[in-house]
Amino acid sequence: MAALADLVNFQLQNAKALSELLSSEKTAITSRQSNDIERIAKEKVVLVEQLRSTDQRIAAHTNISELTENPELAQLVTKIQSIVHDCQQANLVNGEALNRAHLSFKKLSNMMQQSHGKIGMTYNAGGQTHTISTLGTNVKA
Repeated sequence: MAALADLVNFQLQNAKALSELLSSEKTAITSRQSNDIERIAKEKVVLVEQLRSTDQRIAAHTNISELTENPELAQLVTKIQSIVHDCQQANLVNGEALNRAHLSFKKLSNMMQQSHGKIGMTYNAGGQTHTISTLGTNVKA
């Protein structure tokens, strides 16, 4: 079994990497770089999975009591928890920004479709617009 200190340090590295990645994601979202957003999302999944698996390994470690007894490890754990909390907040902000960008794109797309006059617009039960490309084109007299 790996040394507890090594696991905690690995956890800290992953938390810092996730924090930096979320900062990059924010930049990609604001500059609307879809390729970067997609790449970063995949990297986020990998880092979050590493954080989870390392957390499970730490929880199952035979010397887990060292996390509270050893002041250096306790300080690292507190730092990791703080970074992860900040990551959660940044992820929420990024998610909201992505949602707003998506809605903005959808509105622009709907406006463009309406300007062509070829597509009928309806609303679904959730109040979202829905386009029907065959509206009025298959009428038989």
